[in-house]
Amino acid sequence: MRWFGFGFNAFGQIYVHDKLIKGECSDAVKQVKVISPTELASHVDRSDCCLKTDGQIRASWSRRASLHLGGDSCVCLGGFGAVIASESCGISMKETPGCKDAFISELYLTLAFPDRIESWDLQKKEKTPSWSMEIKTESSGPPLNLPLVPGGYIATKPPFYRPLSPQLKAKSLALSAEHAILLSASGAVYTWGLGSHGQLGHGDLTSEEQPRAVEALWGMPMSCVATGGWHSVCISDGGDLYVWGWNESGQLGLPSRGLRKAPQQQSSQQAATGDLYTWGWGDYGQLGHQTLISSDEPQLVEFFREQQMRVVDVVCGAWNTFAAVVKEEVACS
Repeated sequence: MRWFGFGFNAFGQIYVHDKLIKGECSDAVKQVKVISPTELASHVDRSDCCLKTDGQIRASWSRRASLHLGGDSCVCLGGFGAVIASESCGISMKETPGCKDAFISELYLTLAFPDRIESWDLQKKEKTPSWSMEIKTESSGPPLNLPLVPGGYIATKPPFYRPLSPQLKAKSLALSAEHAILLSASGAVYTWGLGSHGQLGHGDLTSEEQPRAVEALWGMPMSCVATGGWHSVCISDGGDLYVWGWNESGQLGLPSRGLRKAPQQQSSQQAATGDLYTWGWGDYGQLGHQTLISSDEPQLVEFFREQQMRVVDVVCGAWNTFAAVVKEEVACS
């Protein structure tokens, strides 16, 4: 499995160019926008940032955390504050072995170990985490993925631990900067936080301090949830996609008055398993269409099909995108 990135690269989140390594940023603007999918390891000759086959990516606006799984599991950072040294932001590779999951924001990196949770302040050069919590592995049920932890979840800023009602029986949780969406074990969807752009899905623009069920989805079991900056997404057990919230840049995949000035050309290509479609704001090339054009209609990222690659995972940063791919097997005639 190989990881590719495209979009915002001002801090070397996708690849590190020579000017950043030397600290010469006068013409770094030329490297800010990566409009074509670029392999993460192809421009980096440092062992601490070469993503392994079984790795995963976590992204914030200016940083990328590469999670190396397997026997030598650990985390390394790319992007702001992590361009030159492996001991970036006070976090050494030597202090992350055994890490099973990671969650990164602009201010903090949270690491999950089998027996504890640690949050590191990315603005300080401290050699110890700013907060930690011991955890006990639950014997029953599937393992929890960050930001979920036993009894609650980890927030992007203090207080890090936030309790959740045990009655919710959370299956997965997605956090944006200002709102949250939770999927329960029964398939019900709950949201809370800022509601000023309709991102909570309650039919108004009111904020909610506690999880509230999205009544419009009641009775339709969902299988996964995700958040954008001011919008929310979920997929039903039957494979239907539901979206709501802010659509100024077409990020909902619905007609946007700001973009839809003329009928857009429909793609005649038939979708295949492993194809990647993107839409929304594209000013930094984060849609992967090798342009800086925004779109309110899902469009195929041609690069991966042309390279006979099948996309198996996608991670969206604020202004960039990361995709994990495998080589498509071609049947011999």
